[in-house]
Amino acid sequence: MIKVLGILWNSFKMALQELKVNKLRTFLSLFGITIGIFCIIGVLATIDSLKSKVKSDLSSFGSNTIYIDKWDYAGGPDYPWWKFVKRPSMKIAEMEMVQKKSSLAANTAFFVSTNATFTYEENVLKGINIYGITEEFKDIQAFNLGYGRFFSESDFQRGIPVGVIGYKVSEELFGKAEKGLGKVVSFNGRKLMVIGIIEKQGSSIIGGFDYDRTCLFTYNHFASIYNPDNFNPYIMVQAKAGITSKALQEELTGVMRQLRKLSPTQEDNFTCNDVAQFKDQVEGFFGSVNQGGWAIAGWSLLVGAFGVANIMFVTVRERTSQIGLKKAIGAKSSTILYEFLLESAFLCIVGGLVGLFLVWLLTLALSSVLPFPITIAPNIIFMALSLCIVLGVISGIIPARIAAKMNPVEAIRSK
Repeated sequence: MIKVLGILWNSFKMALQELKVNKLRTFLSLFGITIGIFCIIGVLATIDSLKSKVKSDLSSFGSNTIYIDKWDYAGGPDYPWWKFVKRPSMKIAEMEMVQKKSSLAANTAFFVSTNATFTYEENVLKGINIYGITEEFKDIQAFNLGYGRFFSESDFQRGIPVGVIGYKVSEELFGKAEKGLGKVVSFNGRKLMVIGIIEKQGSSIIGGFDYDRTCLFTYNHFASIYNPDNFNPYIMVQAKAGITSKALQEELTGVMRQLRKLSPTQEDNFTCNDVAQFKDQVEGFFGSVNQGGWAIAGWSLLVGAFGVANIMFVTVRERTSQIGLKKAIGAKSSTILYEFLLESAFLCIVGGLVGLFLVWLLTLALSSVLPFPITIAPNIIFMALSLCIVLGVISGIIPARIAAKMNPVEAIRSK
């Protein structure tokens, strides 16, 4: 053990000496390693953080959830919007029938939205999302209340003019979020009392539900003010535990065809959109981006590996007499081999650490401008350092073998 530690210490000292004596040469040779690690870790950290944000945003749509809508969410260049726009809108009665007929659904909710301008005393807030919802909406969606309460059964049934508002709405109208409770706001010549405030959610990068700038209405209250058919309502259905979204989608398609009395030859005039398909698309997209990042960084690492190998060849030549002296006084060939391999690995680790430092600076810069924080996961750091060690060993193996095989007499006589 002591011998191994001695080899490690000697290799570390030699690597530091190489850095001190030949700063420019070492820097230029390690620059490829630094850039390679910077590219790989920069791409992986950014993609990993973006992926987590997108998955978090997708979870706001509800896990294992089907959206029954007249629109197909698949999109694409040949999207036949002229066909979908002619379809009938979803009805609250259809949601109620889906609740009764579906044996695979755990939660079912009706959803309709518009926007309005809210005022409180002298404060005016434009573009507030108004979501008209039914009772089980909160069981499907991923949000929590920071202050106050959610709608009661009586609120839903009677359509009482009360609302649950988003964090930013409350903060911008009342100064502090918690001050919104019990306040009465105005919109479209009507009054609304705030009974709850949603916890701060953060902005979404894929659209969907923006709860920070939202006011939730009960559906009956919404319908007493607006005509739901004019605002593209849809039905949200969440599967029971253990039921796949695919199975639920197939059942709901049959239920909706039955409700709308479609004959076997008629095509659907609705779409059961599976949110899970977006998660699959996200996985495929990020996989392609990761491959691109590895391809770019791979060339930098290859150049860096040749640079480190060049350093080690020069180092072996400069230390030939020292190598001969060590072997003359009893150093084994394996000891010489390990010393040079470890020195090469240490040099690559130095280059990798510089790359990681640059990535850390990059994460600070990007986190200040992007709508989500960039973080470097511990497994990415471990992967980067492991890659540096592997590159160091590969780069130094040939020079180290040359040093280990030297004849001590000939090495001592060399200049």
